[in-house]
Amino acid sequence: MDTKQFHRRVWAMVLLLAIMVTGMGAALYDLQINNGDSYYEQTQKKIAESQSVPAARGQILDRNGQVLVSNKVVYQVTLDTKLMGEDRNEILLALIRAARIEGVEWNDSLPISRTEPFCFTTDTPFYTVSSNEEGVMERSLTRLGKLADKMDWIDDPTKESQPAAASAPKERSFWGKVKDFFTGGGKAEEPVQTPAGPRPLPNARQLLGQMCASFGIQGEGAVDRKAAEKDGQTVPELNIGDLPPEDARALAGVLYELYLRSKEVYIANGYVFASDVDIDFISRVKEQGLTGVVIQPTTVRQYHTRYAAHLLGRVALMSPEEWAYYKTVDEDGDGTADYQMNDVVGKEGVERAFESYLRGRPGTRTVERNTKGKVVSEDWTTEPEPGDNVILTLDIGLQAYVENLLAESVPELESEKTEGAACVVLDVDTAEVLAAASYPTFDLTNYAAELAEKGDDPLHPFLNRALQGAYPPGSTFKMITAIAGLEEGLITPTTKIRDEGRYTYYTPDGPMCWIYRQFGGRHGLIDVSTAIEVSCNYFMFDVGRQLGIDRLDDYAARFGLGEKTGIELEENTGVMASPAYTEAHGQTWYEGNTLSVAIGQESTQVTPLQLANYIATLVNGGTRNAVHLLKEAKSSDFSQVTYRYEPQVLDTIQIQPQNLEAVKAGMLRLTTQGSVRSAFQGLPFQAGAKTGSAQVSAQTESHAVFVCFAPYDDPEIVVAMAVEHGGSGGELAHMAADVLSYYFSSQETREEIPMENTLIR
Repeated sequence: MDTKQFHRRVWAMVLLLAIMVTGMGAALYDLQINNGDSYYEQTQKKIAESQSVPAARGQILDRNGQVLVSNKVVYQVTLDTKLMGEDRNEILLALIRAARIEGVEWNDSLPISRTEPFCFTTDTPFYTVSSNEEGVMERSLTRLGKLADKMDWIDDPTKESQPAAASAPKERSFWGKVKDFFTGGGKAEEPVQTPAGPRPLPNARQLLGQMCASFGIQGEGAVDRKAAEKDGQTVPELNIGDLPPEDARALAGVLYELYLRSKEVYIANGYVFASDVDIDFISRVKEQGLTGVVIQPTTVRQYHTRYAAHLLGRVALMSPEEWAYYKTVDEDGDGTADYQMNDVVGKEGVERAFESYLRGRPGTRTVERNTKGKVVSEDWTTEPEPGDNVILTLDIGLQAYVENLLAESVPELESEKTEGAACVVLDVDTAEVLAAASYPTFDLTNYAAELAEKGDDPLHPFLNRALQGAYPPGSTFKMITAIAGLEEGLITPTTKIRDEGRYTYYTPDGPMCWIYRQFGGRHGLIDVSTAIEVSCNYFMFDVGRQLGIDRLDDYAARFGLGEKTGIELEENTGVMASPAYTEAHGQTWYEGNTLSVAIGQESTQVTPLQLANYIATLVNGGTRNAVHLLKEAKSSDFSQVTYRYEPQVLDTIQIQPQNLEAVKAGMLRLTTQGSVRSAFQGLPFQAGAKTGSAQVSAQTESHAVFVCFAPYDDPEIVVAMAVEHGGSGGELAHMAADVLSYYFSSQETREEIPMENTLIR
């Protein structure tokens, strides 16, 4: 090769390398000198994560604009254990100790006592036993049982052929008790579920020891459980080294909550360590710089009334069962649901029924954090849209008055066996719920404490008796029998039937009229209005027999007994007595059973809400409207009406005016000259009413039932009351009259509260 050509090529390569080195040097200078700080900051950021941000729930107001439920901003503590790394347990323990110092309660559902001696706080820590529809006993794992099985702390006890009962506490010997005194023992006295099988279920201390080993909760001097067991050594039940037992238990409780979610035992995206924490706690945590401990604002429900707890309901984290439902609803149109597994949703009452209005639309934001978990940037993808405000038909003033009246008056009734009670007030023409009170009740503002205190109360204060309590209607049913007889032409308003005391059409020892059974008396020759006034059983026996059960059931259904009322909340459908119902329960129906049905007995069961709507249907001329609690929904700023309730007619009954007047006249006579006249004498208007005594058994006091409407000439509202074992329905007359008096007198003084962005005239 030519020497000159060779040198030219060498110099060309040198020049090319020089250019490359110069370019690389310039690039490195730009990266490290000119933009080094910027790029270093970027290296401290984690990959951006997308977060769903819940919208503020809408407010709940009564018909007059009174705010019942709104929101308040609080701070909550959540945990991101991915950022904690190997320091997880130390960080969590520091957080727990900070919470103790500041008196902050944290969420811990581990069913083991928090202090020594450790024991289970439930009789069924690992599984529950129940019978299925076929009466076969079945076992179901609890949350602890599911996690324990996944973590190999226990063998699944539900796979055994027979359920195991908890072993009875063993009596310790004298020397055993002495040993327990000095060693803190007594473990043998703790009842433990022990199903048959090769691996007995652990007691609380043994389980806590297994949890500590699995969770890495072991201090200095701790024994390696697995190695010790392999060598045949005896291992302490709680192997935590120098760590205080209460700290070990608290740390295990927090990790239990986290593992429930990570092992998909409890389907939820996040664990809220504590809610509504104060500034002192926040400051203490910030000072310690605990990595992965996130404190952020959120909204919680704020209650502005202690009344209507059964109606308003509550919100809480979605359960796994609810997630299966919510993920298929509220579609965006792209096949994905707005709901996340850790969303807060309405659990009962209005909060659940009107979830779609109240919830709003969640937003999405992108968050970047540095290696210590600190947020370094936030960008909104879509901002959350607050939920609509829901305006109810409820009058909270009337609701409060009725609840207080029940609480004061029910214990004072003559019957000493009274239990629960309910009262419903409906608008006659619209079937709007003005009040629906259930006694006893509870405080919704402190639900957790109330549940712990009253959960086992035999009076069941959490039961909404107004909508879900079912009672025989007793004599309040007699207006249906009367209307059916009149409309079918079997009787007229002037038809008279002689009360003979005992009705012997089917058998000589037939059923008796109440006056004959109690006093040996008879009502004599009476018409339908008088029969309603004096509540004559004999008259209704005869009309009911002529009608027959089919026609009687038909009229009852058209008045809404044994039918859904249409209310948006969960309700009891009740039962209307019939041959089919009786035979379905393995009993024989006889033609004479119709007599009991005609006076509101037999197997008929109705709710106070059904009773109220039945009377409203009667006195408005036969139009049965759907009962409703939602009046309208408005946008979050009250500027637009997003929904307004449209009346819904469920059924109609053609009632001739003279027939309706005959029945109403009997109800009027009861309040003007009948047994309850003293209760209604002082009212500035006339009212119609009917008493009822719903017999339960020969050994217990009857349920007391009472219905009324007012004013008589132009009915506006209906009141229906029921008191469990309250005796005679007449005992409730004064209470019902007080409700009517309050309603009409308060109309004159009630001020409507103007809502935001509403023009005041």
